[in-house]
Amino acid sequence: MIALVSGTVEAVNTGSAVVNVNGVGFEVFATPDTLSRIQVGAQASLYTTLVVKEDSLTLFGFANPDEKSVFSTLLSVSGIGARTALTILSVLPPDELRLAIANKNEAALTRVPGIGKKGAQRMILEIGTKLGPAHAETGIGAPSTHSAATDPDVLDALVNLGWQESLARSAIAEARELAGSQSLSVPELLRNALRILGAKR
Repeated sequence: MIALVSGTVEAVNTGSAVVNVNGVGFEVFATPDTLSRIQVGAQASLYTTLVVKEDSLTLFGFANPDEKSVFSTLLSVSGIGARTALTILSVLPPDELRLAIANKNEAALTRVPGIGKKGAQRMILEIGTKLGPAHAETGIGAPSTHSAATDPDVLDALVNLGWQESLARSAIAEARELAGSQSLSVPELLRNALRILGAKR
């Protein structure tokens, strides 16, 4: 099991990063928030979970052990695979997810693309108190700031998550409109667009 990847960041894409560990490049899939914290050419350490399927080996990376632990708990829920678990964490960071589960807030959970009412109820039932209480998150560094999010990056990320391009463009436009004059980073814009898409399902 690959529990940690530490090395030089060779590339940061919309849904993954490539980390060079002693000459071997590991592609690590992560949430937008996690990816926004690392930079090409810099050193980074990501806590990882290796998901093994018959036809693939996929590495998922996290900013801290807590995020990794929450991801593993989500995988224990019936019907939730690795990609869906990562999407959940992209919309609801660990403490927001804890609060949603503790308060049995189905509305918050169904804002996640791919999670309907039954899926939300199943998450609440099967996770229960496994996540523990909300607590302060420690990350791999301060989030990077952007004067404006790059729409093509967000659009690519949404399409990669399975949304039609026309719906994705509409959600991005609505997210920008709701933000008004506020400047949004790529992760913030992506998260807001995902919530809009989830609410419209």
